[in-house]
Amino acid sequence: MMKAIGLGLASFVVAGTLAGCQSKYESGARVTAATQNAESAATRAETAARRAEQAAGKAEAAAQRAEAVVQKMEGSRESRRRSR
Repeated sequence: MMKAIGLGLASFVVAGTLAGCQSKYESGARVTAATQNAESAATRAETAARRAEQAAGKAEAAAQRAEAVVQKMEGSRESRRRSR
């Protein structure tokens, strides 16, 4: 009878240990997945920021070109007014 209780208790301890290991493994897997997701999101954010910076640079260049055209047109009007 004592052997049966001892075996039952040993089985219970082994099952508990295995369940604890399983839980620890799953928890570690969740942490790893969360870390990878965060790194992936950070990479996507950096890429989006670079694209936004490039778009801002292109917009700035376009605004400068437009300003140059306006100044040229105003200069052309001034020279026509003077020649009259």
